[in-house]
Amino acid sequence: MFRNVAELVELAESKKVKIAEVMIEQEIEITGLTREAIMNKMDQNLTVMEEAVERGLKGVQSVTGLTGGDAVLLQKYIQSGKALSGNLILDAVSKAVATNEVNAAMGTICATPTAGSAGVVPGTLFAVKNKLNPTRQEMIEFLFTSGAFGFVVANNASISGAAGGCQAEVGSASGMAAAAIVEMAGGSPSQAAEAMAITLKNMLGLVCDPVAGLVEVPCVKRNAMGAANAMIAADMALAGVTSRIPCDEVIDAMYRIGQTMPVALRETAQGGLAATPTGRELEAKIFGIALNKSE
Repeated sequence: MFRNVAELVELAESKKVKIAEVMIEQEIEITGLTREAIMNKMDQNLTVMEEAVERGLKGVQSVTGLTGGDAVLLQKYIQSGKALSGNLILDAVSKAVATNEVNAAMGTICATPTAGSAGVVPGTLFAVKNKLNPTRQEMIEFLFTSGAFGFVVANNASISGAAGGCQAEVGSASGMAAAAIVEMAGGSPSQAAEAMAITLKNMLGLVCDPVAGLVEVPCVKRNAMGAANAMIAADMALAGVTSRIPCDEVIDAMYRIGQTMPVALRETAQGGLAATPTGRELEAKIFGIALNKSE
């Protein structure tokens, strides 16, 4: 059983297996379930993710009206041929947005690692699917790889916005996705770890400041940026770029930053964007409407 990224990489390299396989073996050991049962369970998660992406790309709207329809706009923009940042990155962004718009519209998603950050992993997975043409098995392994890194973060730092800010949610999700992209693209376990480190380093200090306390603004667009971050970090790692700070130390830094982050910036909606004049107006409008309907 691994406790940190260094041990995870060492296990994968010594056994000459993918990180996904290390995670699968650990799940078998911890749960006592058969390999088939564990794989089937993750296959179900993959189906939920796929359905959420598809639903979001058709267009959804949240009850509050704060979010919805942006995934559709992005797909139309891609199809226009005018995209500046590249179709693959924008496709990942749109699919990450699609998933989080479904979450905001009270649809079914798979928390990866949380509901508020649920768009990054599936968004990148279903984008690179069109580039790498993975089998269903390889897509399931993508989720186990991302889960392995999420496991480390959850046990050594935090994946909770209330505990560590959005760096702990979207930051962790982005690092998880980057590592999984690297492995799916044929990168080594150590390159996957480098991708995780590079991604998370660039999201340190990200606050959690949901407008009106809802998982909509700025959460949906942060998943978009998280997906883009993951894609770029994966490419950097595959190119041979390394992080000067080891992955486990980056995770520890994220934890310590979260501990010192003011409570107003940890999901309380007391600071940041939630405390702006427009943020407060939206809050009053949303809960004012809800109050009127209940009277």
